[in-house]
Amino acid sequence: MNGSVRDVGAGAVGRAGAEAGARSSAADAAGAEAWPGTWVAERLGVRLEGEGLRGLLGLALRRNPKRAHLLVSTVLGKHIPQHPTAVLGAGCRLGKQVRELLGDQEAARSVVLGFAETATGLGLTVAHSMGSRMSALHSTRRRVPGVQQYGGFEEEHSHATSHLLLPEDPQLLRTDGPLVLVDDELSTGRTVRNTIAALHAVHPRDRYVVAALVDMRGEADVAALEKFAAELGAGVDVVALAAGRTGLPGDVLERGRELVEKYAGAPVAAQNTASRGTVQRVDLGWPQQLPDGGRHGFGPREQIRLQAALPGMAERVLSALESAGWGDRADGELPRVLVLGNEELMYAPLLLAFEMEKRTNGRAEIRFSTTTRSPVLPVDDPGYAIRTALSFPAHDAPGQDGPAERYAYNIAGQGFDTVVAVVDSEGDTPALHAPGGLLDQLAGCAPQVLLSVVPAYVPHSARPNPPAPLHGPVFSSYVADDVAWLLRDLSDVELEAPTEEREEAIQAGGAHYAESLPVEYQPSAEYQQLFHDALESAAERLARAVGTVTEMVLTERGPRPVLVSLARAGTPVGVLMRRWARYAHGLDLPHYAVSIVRGRGIDTNALAYLAAHHDPADVVFIDGWTGKGAITRELAQGLAAHPRFNPELAVLADPGSCVRTYGTREDFLIPSACLNSTVSGLISRTVLRADLVGPHDFHGAKFYRELSDSDLSQHFVDTVAACFPAVGESAAQDAAALAGADRTPTWAGWRAVEDISEAYDIGDVNLIKPGVGETTRVLLRRVPWRILARRGAGADLDHVRLLAAQRGVPVEETDGLPYSCVGIVHPRYTRGATGADGKAAR
Repeated sequence: MNGSVRDVGAGAVGRAGAEAGARSSAADAAGAEAWPGTWVAERLGVRLEGEGLRGLLGLALRRNPKRAHLLVSTVLGKHIPQHPTAVLGAGCRLGKQVRELLGDQEAARSVVLGFAETATGLGLTVAHSMGSRMSALHSTRRRVPGVQQYGGFEEEHSHATSHLLLPEDPQLLRTDGPLVLVDDELSTGRTVRNTIAALHAVHPRDRYVVAALVDMRGEADVAALEKFAAELGAGVDVVALAAGRTGLPGDVLERGRELVEKYAGAPVAAQNTASRGTVQRVDLGWPQQLPDGGRHGFGPREQIRLQAALPGMAERVLSALESAGWGDRADGELPRVLVLGNEELMYAPLLLAFEMEKRTNGRAEIRFSTTTRSPVLPVDDPGYAIRTALSFPAHDAPGQDGPAERYAYNIAGQGFDTVVAVVDSEGDTPALHAPGGLLDQLAGCAPQVLLSVVPAYVPHSARPNPPAPLHGPVFSSYVADDVAWLLRDLSDVELEAPTEEREEAIQAGGAHYAESLPVEYQPSAEYQQLFHDALESAAERLARAVGTVTEMVLTERGPRPVLVSLARAGTPVGVLMRRWARYAHGLDLPHYAVSIVRGRGIDTNALAYLAAHHDPADVVFIDGWTGKGAITRELAQGLAAHPRFNPELAVLADPGSCVRTYGTREDFLIPSACLNSTVSGLISRTVLRADLVGPHDFHGAKFYRELSDSDLSQHFVDTVAACFPAVGESAAQDAAALAGADRTPTWAGWRAVEDISEAYDIGDVNLIKPGVGETTRVLLRRVPWRILARRGAGADLDHVRLLAAQRGVPVEETDGLPYSCVGIVHPRYTRGATGADGKAAR
């Protein structure tokens, strides 16, 4: 094809698309005092010339010496929160224009490339709506180790100019079909020319299409693109929803700088510092290995998987909203919810917002926007497009790919009841949760903030070799054959924080319990003696329960099960079950320890390792005991996406009646619950934090070698195993009796916890920890409020009473408790509080 340029967007098709694209914005603007470009137009002398532009654009001032003004799209969903229907509608209309231009056959074999960061979601919307059968891409400013760059280009007027192309399959950009380049606006065309030149040098093609929401090029820019196409020897078509021109005064840069200096300190809508919103994490249930966007390619198969998962994702978010009473506005107005994407992560949050909009069906006002790198001056005026601004530190390796400050516009002071912040796992770092970080800023703008984290996709070529299990004595004080730890060694990382600081952060919603570790409790001599007394009196009882549950597993789950304990409380039980199988049957069963985190799920990389080395049907998950059944539910939810694994949990004791496979349902003291790492191989609780645990790592944990002088791990399992001969016959009889009994879980423990929550006006079942083991954990690791003890409970609670006395926590004797005791975490915690009102200090 000879070099040529055609402008399609300014014709009848472009006018129709512009009018359709402006409907939602026009409806919103009907009651507004002014077009959101009036302020800049009057003071800077900027003019928009073209039909339909004011329905698609507003104006603001950049903090950028290269360009004074910013065209702010009202239908992009970047700077201005917009109805997701309007955002998707504009992208779909643009995609249909491209399809009409190319024809169905050429559109199907076109490759679409969106520009970061503004057009990442727009590009994927265009690709899907035009019917492309190829994977779509978007450029990125995030370097991904191990992924080779394909070409590169510069966006000369931008605040962050370098673009990278990182396709998982480089052959995608070597196809013969048209290449469609998508951006929110076509201002000068320099970025388009740079991009086409870079890609054409690697792989020439006959035809390119440039698709933008608005085409704002001047005559010289149009001529420059025509000349470029002629020299290239390729056709370049341009389509847009609306076309026009931007009229600028000659001294626009100087006048812009003066305006920025004058209004930079002007007051804008303030955050609500008196009443901070809560922050809660919501797991979307993101499908495994589904790309989070088009950074490495996103095609029809990925689109089908995402659309199939969206209803479940939306339901999870809406359920979290409803549980918090989000629809109960005193003024009778509809609740306002903002789904906030994160820089290049636009497409998935947009579709989530659209699904929520459909499902609420007019019961709520759902809006969508994203954070950005673009520094813009906020001016609180109805005739200005950027009325408020939040600025916060970057939270995704800013040293690699741009400036350290990020922004979110038009959120503060806009009356949002809830903000659903969606980030990828690379951005789920301490900086996100820190004071002054994004979540902290959002909590000052809305009563409720929900955080959902999407796993950052890494191409297969960049994935490291699968991690190997860890063994003692290098990691843990157990012998190597006792257990293989599917964990990452974080022993050299400082993760411990004082209990009070952790509790305050967790209850404020700014941190997850798995992101730090409590300081390891060092028991007094009196407490250590309680452990030894409890072990001596309970050893045979424990051995009998170990034998019973192991016999049930061997009978019901096959002759050679793979034991997988939930680190760390389940690991001593797994070691004992392995020893029973060897003692009673001469079996040498494999035993692994894996991490599961409430609210985050089970370690999927550990599951992948197990599936690669064993038949998943042989895997039996093991824990020490059940409380109210939260981990039982977490395991079932986590394995729903891995149907080859059996989600049933085997435990030593099931006082909550949550599982079918158990040694006993009595709530008695399992002495390993009395201590922390010193009875669990000197291993810490597991850790899951994005800056420490990569997307292909196992969850992390620490090995406390320095506590070896206090270690009782081997002593505990040796003492219990020594009782096996004495209980062999009774354990076999117990297992036989249970095999013929009705073991259907009644979840009586969960109902009891709900009753306690209501009776004590707690409002959060996660703060209620039933059973001896869980109560002990509350006293060792959390800020306890009170202990409920079954009236007449005996020596099993001696250690609980001692710990409670040491921490100044009341122990209430009560009747009708299905557990021996229940620990309650302080429900209204403030630093140093112990009183019932959450404010009294000891």
